[in-house]
Amino acid sequence: VFIAQSRASGSHRDLEDEELTRIFVMIPKTYTEEDLREKFKMYGDIEYCSIIKNKTTGESKGLGYVRYLKPSQAAQAIEECDRSYRAILAEPKNKSSESFEHDYYSNSMRPELRGNTLPFCMQPEFCSFEKAEARIQEPVSKRLSVISRLPFIQEQLFALFDLVPGLEYCDVQRDPHTNSGYAVIQYSTAASAIYAKYKLHGFEYPPGNRLTVVFLEDGNDSSE
Repeated sequence: VFIAQSRASGSHRDLEDEELTRIFVMIPKTYTEEDLREKFKMYGDIEYCSIIKNKTTGESKGLGYVRYLKPSQAAQAIEECDRSYRAILAEPKNKSSESFEHDYYSNSMRPELRGNTLPFCMQPEFCSFEKAEARIQEPVSKRLSVISRLPFIQEQLFALFDLVPGLEYCDVQRDPHTNSGYAVIQYSTAASAIYAKYKLHGFEYPPGNRLTVVFLEDGNDSSE
């Protein structure tokens, strides 16, 4: 999704350099840069590895960066490396590293709910689909409304929601008076719509732009 968005923006080289080839990982404090390179070189050509150190003591903070030559290599490393590394795409360099490290630590310490995460999940607020949330009584349907402060591109929004099985259609609607985005999504079953809502409500797409996903009445009996 990120690669598609960057190409549509017309500046995908810059975006790939900044956001799609660098990953952020949690590592043992005993690791050297060579150890880090050795663990991650199997996924592709590494441009550089770096370990974040305490500025006062020089000791490792147990965090590091791995920069690949291609976005596909970074994606493969995130997918296939051991879960203990908690690998994610790194924030752009223009965001302060201290802020990013703090966010990463606080998010990484939350308990993982394996089996309840989509393959592309990288932000815990929408990866933690707790069973208690599913019991909240609200009208549900097979149809969703998606709202954004930025306009949607039909093909990209379809590709995003098609990650949940059962997508029947994605209808992007444009308001000529505003620059916001609005779309109607429909799935073949209410279960797929529920899953998509809880996974993608609050998801940042493009990065920095949070999606609002709510149920739309579809005329069916929601009790089923």
